[in-house]
Amino acid sequence: MGFFADSFRSALLLFWNLDRELLEIIGVSLRVSFAATLIAALLAIPAAFFIAGRNFAGKRLLLTILNTLLALPTVVIGLVVYSLISRRGIFGPLDLLYTQTAMVIGQVILIVPVITTLTIAAVSRIDRRFRPTALTLGAGPGDLALVILREARYGIFAAVIAAYGRVIAEVGISMMLGGNAKGFTRTMTTAMALEYDKGEFVLAVALGIALMTIAFLINILFHFCQGQSDHAPV
Repeated sequence: MGFFADSFRSALLLFWNLDRELLEIIGVSLRVSFAATLIAALLAIPAAFFIAGRNFAGKRLLLTILNTLLALPTVVIGLVVYSLISRRGIFGPLDLLYTQTAMVIGQVILIVPVITTLTIAAVSRIDRRFRPTALTLGAGPGDLALVILREARYGIFAAVIAAYGRVIAEVGISMMLGGNAKGFTRTMTTAMALEYDKGEFVLAVALGIALMTIAFLINILFHFCQGQSDHAPV
């Protein structure tokens, strides 16, 4: 207990002194996760609107696949993307391996199903009479999409927040595709694993504090959006 207390105090000192390595690692995590979440949202939200708003052959199978992908292990994604971007892979000439771009690609694959399924759920909660009523009043497809987006905005925002929380805490993709290079691809989770292997716990504890603080703030936003969505008129 005394060892942990000493490590905790030393970790707090790193924050107080604005330790450069600590801030650098946190910055990489935030940037990579934000980029991945933004790209995934731009891909997943339109796809979710299409799936939720139409009946087509294979829709139920597609939803089953999306729900299955929610449990896809990060190491599987890492292996697949690694095989594609390594020197022997199809995209090997692009020299993407062990870069932040590779990490973003892997994280996008991880959270596209998350945003898609949660957005479908948010859009599906809107009263079924809403669409035909809007079309009767003269709304075009674009206008209808914007109105639905406004009505389901809290649920969609909650989906994006949940996805961000998923990627910022993952370790498999970042380790396998980023390589844990100091100052470039080292994230909070990969740095914590490295410090543990080295038997140096002060930086690991500091990063753990930062990660838990971020996760706490993300969960506050998530529950706020869920609450707003539950009370939104339909």
